[in-house]
Amino acid sequence: MTGGFWVVGFHVAAAVVTLLQFIRARDHRLLPLMAMFALLAAAHDQADWFVARRLHFAAGACALVLLGMLGWRRAA
Repeated sequence: MTGGFWVVGFHVAAAVVTLLQFIRARDHRLLPLMAMFALLAAAHDQADWFVARRLHFAAGACALVLLGMLGWRRAA
């Protein structure tokens, strides 16, 4: 692992916790968050910066999708 064991481990653990929350709550807004954590874990594990940059970009896209999903929620 090139990005450090703790950084990658944190993102993997966050993705697993998010997956467990998704299984429990079935809230589809958790899917982009889980994908973001998984992509960040993969990015921090890469030795090649060009691959890591693409993975970071994809993680940012997941964050923007999550913001869009949160913004479409209607008030009760």
